[in-house]
This record gives sequence, C-alpha cells and structure tokens, in this order.
Amino acid sequence: MSLTDQHPGRERYLRQVEVVRDQYRSIPAGQPVRLAKKTSNLFRPRAGTTAPGLDVAAFDGVIEIDARNRWADVGGMTTYEHLVDALLPFGLMPLVVPELKTITLGGAVTGLGIESSSFRNGMPHESVTEMDILTGAGEVLLVDGTGEHRDLFRGFPNSYGSLGYALRLRIELEDVRPYVHLRHLRFGSTADLLAVMAEVCAAHSHDGERVDFVDGTVFSRSECYLTLGGWSDSAPTTSDYTWHDIYYRSIQRRDEDWLTVRDYLWRWDTDWFWCSRAFYAQEPLVRRLAGPRLLRSDTYWKIMAFEERHHWKGRLDARRGQPARENVIQDVELPLQRVEEFLDGFQREVPITPFWLCPLRQRRTTDTWELYRLDARQLYVNVGFWASVALAPGMDPTHHNRWVEEEVDRLGGRKSLYSTAFYEEERFWELYNGPFYHRLKSRYDPDGRLHDLYAKCVAAR
Repeated sequence: MSLTDQHPGRERYLRQVEVVRDQYRSIPAGQPVRLAKKTSNLFRPRAGTTAPGLDVAAFDGVIEIDARNRWADVGGMTTYEHLVDALLPFGLMPLVVPELKTITLGGAVTGLGIESSSFRNGMPHESVTEMDILTGAGEVLLVDGTGEHRDLFRGFPNSYGSLGYALRLRIELEDVRPYVHLRHLRFGSTADLLAVMAEVCAAHSHDGERVDFVDGTVFSRSECYLTLGGWSDSAPTTSDYTWHDIYYRSIQRRDEDWLTVRDYLWRWDTDWFWCSRAFYAQEPLVRRLAGPRLLRSDTYWKIMAFEERHHWKGRLDARRGQPARENVIQDVELPLQRVEEFLDGFQREVPITPFWLCPLRQRRTTDTWELYRLDARQLYVNVGFWASVALAPGMDPTHHNRWVEEEVDRLGGRKSLYSTAFYEEERFWELYNGPFYHRLKSRYDPDGRLHDLYAKCVAAR
C-alpha cells in the first residue's frame, strides 16, 4: 500500500483498512465472503445467502484530491454522486461518470461502466492508475499496471468482486466548464444516425463545433436522435430536469439545450432514463408529490427490488388476465459495423422503445483488459435497453434475453454481466478469458473464499 505519509484523509483510510482486515480474519476459514451492501445496481437474480458480509460502508468518501495534477484517491464504495459533489468545486470530474448516482467507483471498475464521454475516454477502469485491493486471500495489495501485481490490475475490470474488492482507487480527472451545450440531431433511420456518429467520434466535432459528449436515443425505426454535447462557459438559459420536466422527452421537442455540468451528468438519473414510467412517476401529479428527493434511480430500484421479492404487481396482472412479462434489462457492446444488423433483428424480435446508443472506444491502444477484451482500434456502440416484454402463450420465460445473448455472440459483440446471463460454462470462459482468470483466481483467492465469475454472473450464487 502506498498511503503512508501523514494526511488526515489517509490516516483515516488506513484505520478503516485495519478494521476490514480484522473483519475478514474473524470469518471462519472455509466460509465464503461477500460484501454487506444495502443497495445494488445489479439486475440479475441472486440466490439467498447466509455468508458473512464485510461492512465496507466506511470506504464511501474521497480521501485526497490533487487538483493541480488532476488526480484523486477515492474509497471503493464512494458513489458517483458523492464523488462528483466533491470534485466539481475544484472544477474537475472523473473522465467517465456513469449515468446513475448510486453506482460506486469500485463497482464501475470491477463491473464496467459507460457514458457519453466514452468515445474519447473509454470506461471508468481506464482512468485508474492504482488500487488497493482486498483479495480473496485476505491480503490488501497495491496493484498498478507495472508492478508485481499488474496481472490483477489488468484482470480486475469485469471480475465483479470475484477476485477481491477495491478499497482505494487513484483516478485521473479532467477539467470541467460551467455548462454543457446540447444539440439533438434527428434522423429517420438508425443507419443514418450511426454514420454521423462515426464521423463525430472520429473528428470530435460537428458543423465546426467541438463535441465532448455523444449519445443517441431511438424512439422508433423512423425517429431517432444523436445528442452532441460540448463544454460552454456561458448559457443563454438552462433547463432543469430534476423535477417537473423529463429529459428524454425534451430530446424530441428541442433542437438544442443548455444544462449546468451537474445537471448534465445526472440528466438520466431523475427518470432512470425512461424507466420511471413503469412506476407512474412521469404523471404530473405523481411528480409534484414525489419531488426531487424521490425522483431518482435508487427510489425506483427499491420499488423494483420489492416487487422481485413479493410479486404483488405480477399477481395482480395475472388476476386481470394480462400476459406474463419478461424483464429484458441489458447493455451490449457491438462493433460499429455490426450495430445496424443487430438493431434490425432487435426491433423485430424484442419490442422495446426507447433504447439508448452510446459510442465507446478504448482510451489507449496499448492497454489490454483481459476479462473484457475489445479491439482497441475499433469504435463500439453500447446498446442499452431496459423494460419488460409480454410473453406469448407457451413462450420460454427467458426467450428475449436468450435471443439477445445469442445474437450479440454471433455478431462478435460483448455483453455486460450486471444482468441476466445464460451462457454454457465452456462458452462463457471462451468469451471472458477463462485461462487468464483462473490463473488470477489461483493466485489471489486460492481457497475460493469468493464465488468465481461464472458462479456469480450466470449461476447467480
């Protein structure tokens, strides 16, 4: 560990490390270990467990900020909401800020993340320069890209806590400006949108204006929008999508818009993209009663988790004679040239709208992230879709998710593992570099105290 000099934040952090080490030592040998977390942004079934939980809540906070050199040491359980609030007063932000406030930095690194700056900055793990990781063996190791444990550094992204937990991460930061100017470009087809997206991501500009953020929203085959964001020092006016107004609906109504930097970063959180409509939170009366304090993604997640446990709505729908529904909550990455083929089948087979498009390019061509390998020369597009789909009589209750998984595999894409997965174990390890993973597992968790990646992400243990 590198935090040894005198600093109030560092001293506090080192005390927290000793506490969590003692917790780990108190768990009897042979028992599996997990984190004791009150919230989660995972959307896959998990078997009930009595495994002891490590209390890591104290690792939610920024340890130190070096504004001059643009880096910060951050606790692994720090939510992006807390991280952004700590950094913006310095005129700084993380290179990639995932769209939901309660995603943690450690979670975004071990489970991947993406947002509209990813066409130039990649994923959150690509701006990490070092980490302190509590391994499955109970050791706290300093890992970086060049040292003794560089294999763990390269294999930690997409490991989902199956190799260890990040207690501290040092991340690079970038400068912000007060406002983001948005331009919403309408297209009559996703093919036309993708063509312009590729041009913008290559040039980092459009019509002579610099572009710092890119994403797309598809409402139908003939109505889709590419949203281009650029930093701005001034704004003629600013919009507020934290209460009465709904951001994704503004895309259809406005050619351009201005948001404060904080409101831009959280533009999707108020309505969980568009998923709040399932909870009637887009009704004017409900919005007035809920207020900004409750109009946020973690509120909807708690409602959804309650329904998963008790199935009240499902039973009511069944009594009303409505068809059973399948939750299809997925993010997939596809090479740009295969996206239109995927979307053609997706819009035919999985009737979900709107859905999200977000371009992604690996930040450095020299890096290899072993458990989620991408072609560093290639522009990818993340397709995100989050809704439930009616099942036809006799249809397999996992039909639509399996179609997505098989099609993404066929087209040479990658699927995020935060949600439901069905891969056969042999194919799973082919996709996610099983030989490298198992070498890491034998080195850093030799007694198997943490469930392995397949057990966590497919077998739902």
